[in-house]
Amino acid sequence: MKGKTVIITGATSGIGEVAAVRLAEQGARIVFVARDKARADDTMAKLRKANAGADHAVHMADLSTLAEMKRIGAALAREPQIDVLVNNAGALFNKRQETADGLEMTFALNHMAYFVITNLLLDRLQPGARIVTVASNAHRGAGLDFDDLQSRKGYVGFPVYSKSKLANILFNRELARRSPAGVTANALQPEEGARTIIYLASSPEVAGVTGEYFYECKPTTPTAEARNDDDARRLWEISEQIAGPL
Repeated sequence: MKGKTVIITGATSGIGEVAAVRLAEQGARIVFVARDKARADDTMAKLRKANAGADHAVHMADLSTLAEMKRIGAALAREPQIDVLVNNAGALFNKRQETADGLEMTFALNHMAYFVITNLLLDRLQPGARIVTVASNAHRGAGLDFDDLQSRKGYVGFPVYSKSKLANILFNRELARRSPAGVTANALQPEEGARTIIYLASSPEVAGVTGEYFYECKPTTPTAEARNDDDARRLWEISEQIAGPL
């Protein structure tokens, strides 16, 4: 990863931070997005210790609003080189909340932030670049209700989170179809130690693999709902409408 730039959202805790530090140890320059200044400072200190020679950077943002997603996407697009984009920021909310845009918070943060930022960076990615989307096996058992994507009926936190993780895999499926030639896009079920994120970001073994769902560094089969190409296309088109001009 020496000389490569990796962009990671949600890199100030958990597997996102582990992946950022491990990739920095491999020689990567890390550019990450954070919401909390103190946690961002802690992560930056770890990155500098892992790879003192790289000019790591942080962008502060609340990725729950479309305006912030677009602002950060535009800022990241000014990077002279982007080799890997890791979509990782996300959360589970036990009570229904709406963003300033009127979107349900889980849908906004866990799906729309991936969609908007990725699309703003897509034209900047050269052949060999990789997009890594962190989904979850929580998608199993979930189905998308296209008449209620904002979860206004009978909100329960975990099922709504599960739907957002299904959306991640469907997004990745359509993204792989739409990405520029030579750019790969894969989703994954994370595990302790962030091994699969690191693998998809750095391993030569997956240099040409795209459109897959990985677990423990191996392609695995998500649910039938997550392999529905019509739903993937429909979700993409609805997301475009929600996002507005990019």
